[in-house]
Amino acid sequence: MIPDAVMEAVRKHKYPLLFATVSGAHLYGFASADSDWDLRGAHILPADQVLGLNELEETTELNENSDIELDLVTHDVRKFFTLLLRPNGYVLEQLYSPIVVHTTPEHAELKRIAQGCITRFHVYHYLGFAANQWKLFQKESPRRVKPLLYVFRVLLTGIHLMTTGEVEPNLLILNDTFKLPFLEDLIARKITGTEHECLEQEQSDLYEARFLELEAQLKQAGEGTSLPPGPTAKAALHSLLVDLRLQSIPELSGLRAARRKLGDDLR
Repeated sequence: MIPDAVMEAVRKHKYPLLFATVSGAHLYGFASADSDWDLRGAHILPADQVLGLNELEETTELNENSDIELDLVTHDVRKFFTLLLRPNGYVLEQLYSPIVVHTTPEHAELKRIAQGCITRFHVYHYLGFAANQWKLFQKESPRRVKPLLYVFRVLLTGIHLMTTGEVEPNLLILNDTFKLPFLEDLIARKITGTEHECLEQEQSDLYEARFLELEAQLKQAGEGTSLPPGPTAKAALHSLLVDLRLQSIPELSGLRAARRKLGDDLR
């Protein structure tokens, strides 16, 4: 159940939204009662701002901490599309998040187009992210459950992406396939505990061995993947971006409709 405060924050966004979804622990399947709500999405700057001299508000951020703590970050569609063309797992996970707060027909179209943005080089995103999370986990004293779950979530998401081409950030769903018993315990402790739930020090060696095994598995999956070497969706993203800009000018709605009809006729 998405809290009313989350829905209201999205409704009050200063720009029209292409989409807004839930990320973070709620998406990853291990939110505790005190977890904050991480919202991510894409907004559409009006054409007069894009064409004018004023500095563009490519990224907006809203932090609230009243009844619940929430963080809403959105990028203008041009910046979001540019990030999609890079091996950036963050934006893929935000786009394909099943916890949708706001959507549009163009959101569904973008999800279809973005299949052509998934490449073999996304393995480096997940390898780098996992390595950084592992370093952060090791520096903590006492060590907490949450950063450790982030490490394993990233590794399993990356392996799954390389082997199937599908974006799956939910650790509970991923572990239905990987069946790692220690993860069940960690997830249960996080869900029933707090954001700062701590680990027993004597278990660190076990987790390090699992980290190294899964890191090697991710590297191997990246080497053997059938995913393409580069994105193929740039032209389709360009066309969608132009349509979205035209949509912000009511006087040009006829031109937008004509462009779409032409595109449908050519397909």
